[in-house]
Amino acid sequence: MASCSSCSSQSSCSSASESGSCTSGEPTQQSFASMRADQHELSEIRSIIGVASGKGGVGKSMVTTLLAANLARKGYRVGILDADITGPSIPKAFGLEDRLEGFDGGIFPSKTTKFGVRIVSINLMLDDPEAPVLWRGPILSGLVKQFYTDVVWDQMDVLILDMPPGTGDVPLTIYQSIPLDGLIVVSTPQDLVSLIVKKARTMATMMEVPLLGFIENMSYFKCPSCDQEHQVFGPGKTADAAAAMNVPLLDRVPLDPKITEYVDAGTIEEFENDYLTGAIDAVEALLTTKPPLTMNHHKH
Repeated sequence: MASCSSCSSQSSCSSASESGSCTSGEPTQQSFASMRADQHELSEIRSIIGVASGKGGVGKSMVTTLLAANLARKGYRVGILDADITGPSIPKAFGLEDRLEGFDGGIFPSKTTKFGVRIVSINLMLDDPEAPVLWRGPILSGLVKQFYTDVVWDQMDVLILDMPPGTGDVPLTIYQSIPLDGLIVVSTPQDLVSLIVKKARTMATMMEVPLLGFIENMSYFKCPSCDQEHQVFGPGKTADAAAAMNVPLLDRVPLDPKITEYVDAGTIEEFENDYLTGAIDAVEALLTTKPPLTMNHHKH
């Protein structure tokens, strides 16, 4: 029997498997399927997409709201699971303030007024949405899992997870327990060539989650007078960096003050735009591999 000298938690590892690996370490890829949580019995979700980032402050939640609104505008039934528990911002973008309601058998998501995007966020459960969430990792992870298992999502073509940045406890729980069909990684021009993005990509690969592609946010600023693009963060090398990582660069989103205006006003659904066409194409291609919803499926 092999020793546990290489185990990072040697004190808790009292035995090793016949194959010589520690039984108390992280689950192997072969065990991920057995850890998958079941969606609520009244939910039917065709596809689940994660929107992630290597670090905070790159506009991941903004991309999530734009992607959800633009998919809903095309007629798809869309939901957002706000898994960024300590930095929730999704409800504000859609102007949602009423608290979530439920019954003994589950929780009902909030629903936006224009396109009916269903949203669950910790900010829709707190008495004071501005209060900080001072919870430790296991509690945060458990809540995110409950947002998937206990919420009556009804029929969804796409459920988008706005994931917390980085590669910590909560992202790990999501990868292990929620059956993601694909991941989109958001970055800024200067970060896409850096180590943090490679770590996010590597984590998705290790967790056997397909990486649909990168979105470069804050890619440029278009002058309203001359219509010329200005690369605020320097000349772009992102296409080459994405190609080197063998991952498609789906979209380049500019620094657009109008996005901030609509988000701050809680009217992101009203924002007519042609952003994220590459991401939308990737999601639609994924949906072609999924069976249709079984009951009364129709587009809005």
